[in-house]
Amino acid sequence: MATHQRLGDLAEALEAEGADELRVHVVRRAREFKRSWVMMAEALVEVRNRESYLDWGYEDFYSYCSLELQLKQATADKLTGSYVALKRHAPSVLKRDGLNERIPTCDAVDYFAKALQKNPGNDDGERAIAEEVVDELRHAVFEEGAPVSDLRKRFNPVFNPKPEGAEQMDTLRRTTAAVRRLERTIEEIEGLPRSTVRASLDALEALREDLAALLERTKAQYAKTA
Repeated sequence: MATHQRLGDLAEALEAEGADELRVHVVRRAREFKRSWVMMAEALVEVRNRESYLDWGYEDFYSYCSLELQLKQATADKLTGSYVALKRHAPSVLKRDGLNERIPTCDAVDYFAKALQKNPGNDDGERAIAEEVVDELRHAVFEEGAPVSDLRKRFNPVFNPKPEGAEQMDTLRRTTAAVRRLERTIEEIEGLPRSTVRASLDALEALREDLAALLERTKAQYAKTA
């Protein structure tokens, strides 16, 4: 049975047995979660703040989310964290209907919240990231409705910069993976002379060994400067 149907049946069963109105309300919102993450997140925050899950027989908030709402802990954290960030940094978005006025995706708001957490400012209260960049991110998320894939391309170099040498090491790993794929492909080709196949595989094996050695040297080089 699909999760959507299972939650619908649960809501009806809880309502029939006279369960807590909020409990039924949250289950119904879980059923409609895909259409309106903000409504679901708002309900989850209310349940968490009121600790209503204890009255419903659950040990903690995450057990309630998992067993009753079919939500993983990571999903519950993303929803509640994104809603809190939305309420704090862009409360006007909560008044949007999602039709005439766009509501940013949960992933985009989650990206925004985590970006701010990673760059809270230094001991003097000065922001680690320029306020103009934070404003640009805020506009991209809440006004442009940019998808999280676009946000990563635009803002990762600022909010999530790769350590020195990481890009070179990533290139070496990708190249090694490509060489392995080529080796497998060559072995599957029919009709090539065995001498050609053998020479190609030997050359590719030598290339892999050189790439592995270069990767280790690169790791060691940047480990010294870290």
